[in-house]
Amino acid sequence: MNLLLIPGLLCDPDLWSHQTSCLAEIADVSVADITGGETIEMLAQQVLSSAPERFALAGLSMGGYVAQEIMRQAPERVERLALLDTSGRADTDDQRERRGQLIDMSRTGKFRGVTDRLLPILIHEDRLDDDALTERVKMMAERVGPEAFHRQQKAIMSRPDGRPDLVKYDLPTLVMCGRQDALTPVALHEEMVELIPGAKLAIIEDSGHLSTMERPQAATALLRYWMLHG
Repeated sequence: MNLLLIPGLLCDPDLWSHQTSCLAEIADVSVADITGGETIEMLAQQVLSSAPERFALAGLSMGGYVAQEIMRQAPERVERLALLDTSGRADTDDQRERRGQLIDMSRTGKFRGVTDRLLPILIHEDRLDDDALTERVKMMAERVGPEAFHRQQKAIMSRPDGRPDLVKYDLPTLVMCGRQDALTPVALHEEMVELIPGAKLAIIEDSGHLSTMERPQAATALLRYWMLHG
């Protein structure tokens, strides 16, 4: 089976490093690049252009938005779906305003400060002193860079409300999040599970928004079960 993983905003394959390594024995795993387009539609097209003909699909945060767009464009190519620490909703006006502030901040030579500002809502508060974890998050952002960050934020800000499409899903779907996800709280995942026929909800304890990095063993175990059993 092919497994396609989609990272989030300012994230790269390191977001999925534990899963890529540990799931390789049951799947041909690849991580998509979502740094090259300014709309969710364009990013989904780019991912699909290099993806296997059929695949299991998992996306975290912004990756979940792209995964939902893939489901709109080519649902017949997706065998099973996992949506992690994400939302079916479009941005609110307040969220768009905050994203615009971060873009402005990065354009005034303060791109490195963007990650510092985001960290308290990206990871569990108990992990903010975990230098190894916070450094990995910062290094991902450095590798993505400010220009791709601007494109990603524009894509997120203009994404559609995906909730009307969730009810159309007809495939094994896992919805997973960290219990303490401050960016996309548990309630948003419960909402998706109520809309997606037969979807299963999994909550990872003592984890914030970046569950695959904060609690990698738990995230990988849940994804393994989803891959093998749906």
